[in-house]
Amino acid sequence: MSRGVRRAAAGQGAAAAVQLLVTLSFLPSVVEAQVIGVLDDCLCDIESIDNFNTFKIFPKIKKLQERDYFRYYKVNLKRPCPFWAEDGHCSIKDCHVEPCPESKIPVGIKAGSSNKYLKVANNTKELEDCEQANKLGAINSTLSIQSKEAFIDWARYDDSQDHFCELDDERSPAAQYVDLLLNPERYTGYKGPSAWRVWNSIYEENCFKPRSVYRPLNPLAPSRGEDDGESFYTWLEGLCLEKRVFYKLISGLHASINLHLCANYLLEETWGKPSWGPNIKEFKRRFDPVETKGEGPRRLKNLYFLYLIELRALSKVAPYFERSIVDLYTGNVEEDADTKTLLLNIFQDTKSFPMHFDEKSMFAGDKKGAKSLKEEFRLHFKNISRIMDCVGCDKCRLWGKLQTQGLGTALKILFSEKEIQKLPENSPSKGFQLTRQEIVALINAFGRLSTSIRELQNFKVLLQHSRCHCI
Repeated sequence: MSRGVRRAAAGQGAAAAVQLLVTLSFLPSVVEAQVIGVLDDCLCDIESIDNFNTFKIFPKIKKLQERDYFRYYKVNLKRPCPFWAEDGHCSIKDCHVEPCPESKIPVGIKAGSSNKYLKVANNTKELEDCEQANKLGAINSTLSIQSKEAFIDWARYDDSQDHFCELDDERSPAAQYVDLLLNPERYTGYKGPSAWRVWNSIYEENCFKPRSVYRPLNPLAPSRGEDDGESFYTWLEGLCLEKRVFYKLISGLHASINLHLCANYLLEETWGKPSWGPNIKEFKRRFDPVETKGEGPRRLKNLYFLYLIELRALSKVAPYFERSIVDLYTGNVEEDADTKTLLLNIFQDTKSFPMHFDEKSMFAGDKKGAKSLKEEFRLHFKNISRIMDCVGCDKCRLWGKLQTQGLGTALKILFSEKEIQKLPENSPSKGFQLTRQEIVALINAFGRLSTSIRELQNFKVLLQHSRCHCI
């Protein structure tokens, strides 16, 4: 080979190497470049949410989730799937949920088995009256004890029209307390046909979608998910606001759950000691715009949209908790006071956010049509909450049920504004009430979204470091 040919070849090789480095340095930042700007169907930009969450919400909500009132969640993980024969529970050890021993539950929360969560529930006489209280039926778990007549009247109130979720019966022998801090949401290895069946049922049967329209990357589609989703998004944009919002909420919840799995992935296990941490490869598989044909950034934007919805709900429900009658009772008086102070402080922060989603734009048509659409919206979401009992992995089922119930509680709040405004300061309210189960789910579900957005920032940093390492 002549010297000129060798020089030319070397030059071409160097150019190719430079091009490769440029490509490698560019690709990791694509996710960041595409998940920016103003969100659809609202007037809020992603950068504002990132800053607000990082500096105002995340540190406080994380601290609140560690308080006893919010770390213990009562759930029934043994309810049978109401839609199809179960595939059998996951046998992977990381799918297992360790229930909390009764002796570890704070006395005030145990008294809550009879729907009493306040300071008065720790009174000896009140504890002796637990059996009698059970006979009075389900009542608001955060209101002070009133007369027996008030309890009976309250118990008769049927608020089923407000529920967006299928609630577990906390009095069921199968319902157990779970310490959420000891059973964190993370990758368990649960995947394949069983997991896909759950999400496919949620999207295909409950998101107002005709069967002739296929979601992007749907392996069951005739094109095997190889199209760019143009037909799907053309259909989605043609829907009314309410149905678009519904799809975005479900997609955002799915994205949030996937982010948690990527951020808490089983990296290795040495001598029986697992090591958990962020998995960049898994993150790119689920969200990279190239690997997902542009679908990943859309999913992440829906995560931000869901965050806005739940943030709005927290700002709206603040008056409910600001009343002196409401205590977050566990039995530890000092900690309970600190817990409520921290919660109210978070509510103040949520109120200060300047670009809230305007829920008044929903169900704003003629009254009859709006009422019918709202009921359809509610029933579809309630059906999704029932599908969570079909998840084969106990840990996935736990967090799926909690986050679904948290979102359902947020929706209940957003569409109960008039009832919340009429709340009496020192007496029970028939118009709006929250159980402790709903309160715990609401705060932890929002905490999960806050964590997702924080983890997304971490992945962006990791991708940048990966780019620098390549260079």
